[in-house]
Amino acid sequence: MTLLYLLDLLGTIAFAISGALAGVKKDMDLYGISVLSLVTAVGGGTIRDLLVGRIPPFIFRDYNYIVLSLLSALIVFFFYRKVERGYNTLLIMDALGLGVFTVIGVKVGIDYNIGYIGSIFMGVMTGTVGGMIRDILQGEIPLVLKKEVYASASIIGGVVFLILFKSIGESYLTIITAILVVFLLRLLAIRKNWNLPKPRI
Repeated sequence: MTLLYLLDLLGTIAFAISGALAGVKKDMDLYGISVLSLVTAVGGGTIRDLLVGRIPPFIFRDYNYIVLSLLSALIVFFFYRKVERGYNTLLIMDALGLGVFTVIGVKVGIDYNIGYIGSIFMGVMTGTVGGMIRDILQGEIPLVLKKEVYASASIIGGVVFLILFKSIGESYLTIITAILVVFLLRLLAIRKNWNLPKPRI
């Protein structure tokens, strides 16, 4: 079991909890909460795998992702208030998850020879599409499309990973540096309330 895999599972839990919290806030039942938890955690990676022809997708080759997502939904369902009080911790885990998912997505793109731009796109997709599906299912414009430095942090992290990958290969230094770039950018964006510019109307 590698460090990246353990971080991947931790990110899965963070994303799953954020999806489940959204379901509770929208007054969904246990099934609805579970669906939002699952799609938030694994939606991006599943669509990524389908696009590159990685069949079956990772969630059907390693059931830990599904199990952890559904367990996270149950925890939120029964202990919503306690989980919500730890929301700041969840944001930190979410930022870490975004970094890990970005790196994994870029690695898949490289493995499937879809080019540098395509690999970065796979990284962003892995990190953000699950949250977009969550927002659409709860009847909202995806958060990543209207505010916050989120997808842009993923793009920058993907570029850093590719630069280091070309320079020193797929080492722990490459992986951890790229994850840290995304992680720190996301935390700074939250702390400083950074948002991308919008048109003046």
